[in-house]
Amino acid sequence: MSSKRPTFKRYDQQQMMLLPPSLEELVPKDHPVRVVNDVINRINIAPLNAAYQTKGTSSYHPQMLLKVLVYGYVSNIYSSRKLEAACKESVYFMWVSGMNFPDHNTINRFRGVRLKETLRSIFEEVVLLLAQEGLLSIEEVYTDGTKIEANANRYTFVWKKAIQTNKEKMKKQLRQIWEYAQSVNDGDELPDPPDFTTIDKEKVQDTVNKLNEVLGKKENIDKKLKAKLNYVTKNYPINIARYEAQEAILGDRNSFSKTDPDATFMKLKEDHMRNGTLKPAFNVQISSSNQFIVNYTIHSNPTDTTTFTDHIAQHEKSFGAAPKIVTADAGYGSQENYTLLESKGATAYVKYGMFDKQQSSNFNKKHPFSADKLFYNEKSDCYICPMGQKMDYIGDSHRRTSTGFIQTSRKYQAKNCYGCPLNGACHKSKGDRIIQINAELERQKKQAHTLLNNEDGIAHRKKRCFDVEPIFGNIKENHRFRRFMLRGNEKVAIEWGLIAIAQNIRKKAA
Repeated sequence: MSSKRPTFKRYDQQQMMLLPPSLEELVPKDHPVRVVNDVINRINIAPLNAAYQTKGTSSYHPQMLLKVLVYGYVSNIYSSRKLEAACKESVYFMWVSGMNFPDHNTINRFRGVRLKETLRSIFEEVVLLLAQEGLLSIEEVYTDGTKIEANANRYTFVWKKAIQTNKEKMKKQLRQIWEYAQSVNDGDELPDPPDFTTIDKEKVQDTVNKLNEVLGKKENIDKKLKAKLNYVTKNYPINIARYEAQEAILGDRNSFSKTDPDATFMKLKEDHMRNGTLKPAFNVQISSSNQFIVNYTIHSNPTDTTTFTDHIAQHEKSFGAAPKIVTADAGYGSQENYTLLESKGATAYVKYGMFDKQQSSNFNKKHPFSADKLFYNEKSDCYICPMGQKMDYIGDSHRRTSTGFIQTSRKYQAKNCYGCPLNGACHKSKGDRIIQINAELERQKKQAHTLLNNEDGIAHRKKRCFDVEPIFGNIKENHRFRRFMLRGNEKVAIEWGLIAIAQNIRKKAA
């Protein structure tokens, strides 16, 4: 039997060191925490210092707290309590914090209050620093959006449609009671029921007071109507006041969460059931360059098309001018957005709704009689139908979008469609065919089609897929950020700003 025994490295927890190692020695030279430290040291944080009072006890240095927060977001630590623990347990946090140990309240207050007015300028400083190093461009960007779940209860919701339905029920109930009061009022006749085309708390209160004044004097009142009046008197003034407050919060939106009124219910792709469940969320828009985030905006509106104007405006505010080249998918291809980019002198590689389908010959074969395939006689200002007959101009139609943009279309009508052999194939309407042509939008679509199919356009379309989209995948999947921790537009913007800075530093470190 062998007498050999395994050998182990020395293990002695009580071993004293003559020269204990420093934290500097324990942090590798190429570690991301050093990149965080270097970047924050090189930017101007004077506006952040100005957020502190000159009186009172000393505060933790804002530069140290900013480094701790940014490195926390770089290393997937988003909770203030976990950041507090990391400053006591992690060598990297100890090094970057200079052995300071801020508690979670200090970290949370710094993130939610101190950074409110200054984080955007810090983000812009980082972007300009990276641009100076040649890592990104602020003039050539790729734009896209994603939905991030809000820190809000999924079941405490308010829907605009439900408010409208309840208000209609209130109108109906008040009319019924008013008509009954008219029928039993033998003396002075009541006037006609109030105009409930629009309803507000003053009108409801006045109506309820009048009904109680008339019916309260009567003795032989129908018990059911009396019960309805009592219910109306007790609840309607309170309810209508609540509905008005909720409508003020809703604005142009269709819904909001009671626990975070700035959050709107949206369909999230990453729902684990894959059934498009509605959840309170924010629409995050970013512009990227070489997988660095150049610009970001937070929106309560779920539609990408309507966020683009504010997003470009933020780019102008941050860097003094709109980008010169913008590439985006079909979600941004609207007349308003094309017009905006034209007015800024930007080259727009932006798809419109049917662009991808129109590239298929099969799609074009299936729709041989669509309006865009009809011949237009510019001299006579008429279209020629598939049977060779004129379609004359009959007037304009105007449409206001949800953002207030006015679209104008010209209408053209065919003649004698009833006996046409192509009736039913050419169009489905019962009378003569009418087409609406938005000439300005058609011009913009043709221009976009030309740009998207030239050599540069094809290159930009290809690059968009691996420039802006992987950023969202990296943040959500690799770094597990799928839900905001803070509430409200302002604080959510701070949190995403930290995410954006962390993304850029990670990319620089890589």
